[in-house]
Amino acid sequence: MPHDALPPDPFAEDPEDPAKAMVEPEEDHEHPEMGDEERAELVGDLSDLAVYQALLEPSGVRGIVVDCGECEEPHFHDWALLRASLEQLLNDGRMRPHEPAYDPDPSSYVTWEYCRGYADGVTATEDAR
Repeated sequence: MPHDALPPDPFAEDPEDPAKAMVEPEEDHEHPEMGDEERAELVGDLSDLAVYQALLEPSGVRGIVVDCGECEEPHFHDWALLRASLEQLLNDGRMRPHEPAYDPDPSSYVTWEYCRGYADGVTATEDAR
């Protein structure tokens, strides 16, 4: 999905944007070039994400939950938002901030490790046939 899958910035091109006072101008931020290994890992994550969504979305799983090391809170990412964020990281070398899920139902989200185990189980079952 393209970057427009992310919610639009309500202050885009607004000269009175209140966030401008909180951060330095974008041009002042250096984003290190992504190495080939990191790029390949992101492409693999995007491919895995598509498989996980195809397997789990029909059973009601809305996305992936990630424990944030910075705020020590779980972050709930719907499939489309996570895909858009990973694509933006791949294309731009960074992810723009986004709004957290509003009042998510934790039982509708699983971890990346759960997804990987589930996909491995499906593959093993299909290989055994």
